[in-house]
Amino acid sequence: MLQVAPLAERFQVLTFDNRGIGRTARGSDPLSIELMAADALAILDANGIQRCHLIGHSMGGLIALHTALTAPARVKSLSLLCTFPRGSAPTQVSLRMALLGLRTLVGTRPMRRQGMLRMLFSPVWLRDVDRVALAERLAALFGRDLGQSPPIISEQLRAMSRYDARDRLKELRDIPTLVVSGRHDPIAPPAFGRMLAGGITGARFVEFDDASHALPIQCAERLNALLLEHLTAADRAVPESSRIDR
Repeated sequence: MLQVAPLAERFQVLTFDNRGIGRTARGSDPLSIELMAADALAILDANGIQRCHLIGHSMGGLIALHTALTAPARVKSLSLLCTFPRGSAPTQVSLRMALLGLRTLVGTRPMRRQGMLRMLFSPVWLRDVDRVALAERLAALFGRDLGQSPPIISEQLRAMSRYDARDRLKELRDIPTLVVSGRHDPIAPPAFGRMLAGGITGARFVEFDDASHALPIQCAERLNALLLEHLTAADRAVPESSRIDR
């Protein structure tokens, strides 16, 4: 969300809520990454956008991946933030994730808020911030209290667990791709980002040493500069005859 205004100074920016989030209806179809990628393409169609730069974070990265795999000719560039090529990877049981996840589910609502902050930010960074104020800021940004997860989250996790793009990453070799990871991310560790970048010929991998899963929030200014550089370079690489006015 903190990327919208800076990118909008140079590009037309389109954002939307996935099914069951915000004001977007859940619908009756079984939730899947493929379905949400089809939604993304339908939104492009509805707005008359033939080609675009795709940016996805976490589950949004999987959706961006499948959108690009489905319609590569419509994608000018791909930016994959704090994500993974296989959706079951972040849901695998580990002691660290079990403890972090438990803290987001049990206790009072303030305790659950603090648990979510630990899931999203590194302990070192959290030591120097007002956590109560941060939770309030994120509640406004996310449109919900951090201490209460919407029911759709469990469906999203199941949809993610069924998706695996590892064997198809080579199909994206002609799309300029940026992969960004946070060193302290327990959900999408840098190893997953390296796997993504390694599977896409020519992809650029950048690791933020001080960030975790909420990298787009914590490191917004640095990330925005990186995204603007990537999108601008991808635009320059597109032949004039193929450009679409923004």
